[in-house]
Amino acid sequence: MGQKLTRSLPAVALLVATWIAARGPAAGAQSRLDGWPVSPPRMQGVDSAAWLALDAEVRAGKLGYVDGITVIRNGVMVFDRDYRNDYARIYKDSVKDRGPFDYYAPEWHPYYKGTALHTLQSVTKSVTSALVGIAVQRAEIMGVDRPALELLLRWGDTVANLDDRKRSMTLKHVLTMTAGLDWDETSVPYEDPRNIGTRMELSPDWVNFTISRPMSEQPGTRFNYSSGVSQLLSRVLYSATGKNAEVYAQEFLFGPLGIKEYFWKRAPGGLNDTEGGLYLSRHDLARVGQLYLNGGTWEGRRIVPEAWIRESVTPAVRVRGKVRYGYQWWLLSADTTAAEKPIAWYGSGYGGQTLLVLPAEGMVVVATSWNIAGNRGIGVTRLLDVARASVGAR
Repeated sequence: MGQKLTRSLPAVALLVATWIAARGPAAGAQSRLDGWPVSPPRMQGVDSAAWLALDAEVRAGKLGYVDGITVIRNGVMVFDRDYRNDYARIYKDSVKDRGPFDYYAPEWHPYYKGTALHTLQSVTKSVTSALVGIAVQRAEIMGVDRPALELLLRWGDTVANLDDRKRSMTLKHVLTMTAGLDWDETSVPYEDPRNIGTRMELSPDWVNFTISRPMSEQPGTRFNYSSGVSQLLSRVLYSATGKNAEVYAQEFLFGPLGIKEYFWKRAPGGLNDTEGGLYLSRHDLARVGQLYLNGGTWEGRRIVPEAWIRESVTPAVRVRGKVRYGYQWWLLSADTTAAEKPIAWYGSGYGGQTLLVLPAEGMVVVATSWNIAGNRGIGVTRLLDVARASVGAR
């Protein structure tokens, strides 16, 4: 795992956030926070009024338990807020059966053991996709059309319910959640043991549990949300590179991005939890968003192939309405018919974790929360609306 942090960051960030919001267009030279240049919003063409209105709603308790909001434009931090929530009190009596990772235990959630590292939940999927792209670029994975079973199975592995449909499943089907496996993760809450995602997490081998599910349809037929197929990517990376996801990330993603502190849970058996186990600080998660906004470069250095970024945020399958899906990224179109150029890309995680990228506006927005047990949160649509309003987008 990465190094631990103290919780001194929020107080510093709050002071900087106040400075950012209060200073006018005549403010002087930029300072830096966690490596980010900091600027008054107007100097980057951002009207802070919309963000201050959202901040007021959060402070009034209208949007549940929000932990922080960070806004980057033109590679510069223009808005940053931290909020303190006493989760030991809030969720003390919420659930009796806390499950395999104890979502309600204050020593774990939402921050990792008193540090500034925040649970990303399923935003982990989007970060993992970048690692797969790097492995493809390095020819450790020979393209997304390779049969998934070739990348998943070790000598002596047995797979239940093996048929021609399962044999035809490719890495691209896994990345786009069109694998065709029988999987229902959305009908009942995760707290319910009938939820297939929860059943996977209670199993001794998450990869085998997932790949042994029966097929419900031909791969590529339709989108079916599955944390299980995202966990398959952990085995894919290990089989192709000989390295666990966090080790590979440290060498080829986190290190080049300047991310020094992180925590990545491991599933039973030792593979990293690539469906929801990554913890990063909010400011470091924004680096991932900026990397994608930059087409895969960071400070002039190529980290993720440009072609992989382009493919990842090109709609591969329609989910519903204006929502499409790429390579472990959600994509928002302007209307229900447009599919070629999404207006936003985002990673979304349980409890209110959002990494939102607005390519036309040159913006990255990160919001972290811990709205579980039925609490509402900000929502990606609201963040998108506020972001676009703050730069006068129509």
